Amino acid sequence: MVKELMHDPIFLAKKSEPATENDIDIAVDLLETLVHHQEGCVGMAANMIGELKRIIAFDNDGEYMVMFNPVILKKSDAYETEESCLSLLGGPRKTKRYKSIKVQYQTEDFKIRIKTFKGFTAQIIQHEIDHCDGILI
Repeated sequence: MVKELMHDPIFLAKKSEPATENDIDIAVDLLETLVHHQEGCVGMAANMIGELKRIIAFDNDGEYMVMFNPVILKKSDAYETEESCLSLLGGPRKTKRYKSIKVQYQTEDFKIRIKTFKGFTAQIIQHEIDHCDGILI
């Protein structure tokens, strides 16, 4: 189900709790909400739909991907950029990102995976993991 977007910065600044197998429905809603907003959005975290769970969904080079409990294990090649967010009012904000990241996450069946992402996909993942950590750009 497509959910309303959360805009409360106090709520968005809270750290998300680990996701469990009971949170699959949240991931489905998150993905449906992301697809609904695909014209202006490439990634979302569960707190953006009012759920404080470590779940992110994003466009992975044209194919949507969902991660449960993502954690960045390694990052390299820092750069400065500007990002916008559907949950935050105002224009783009400056932030520091990394060109390459190694992420540990769980799949929809809660299998642990480790994968390296680069470029724009890495930037999207970093933005959404920041959401899970209560970090707003």
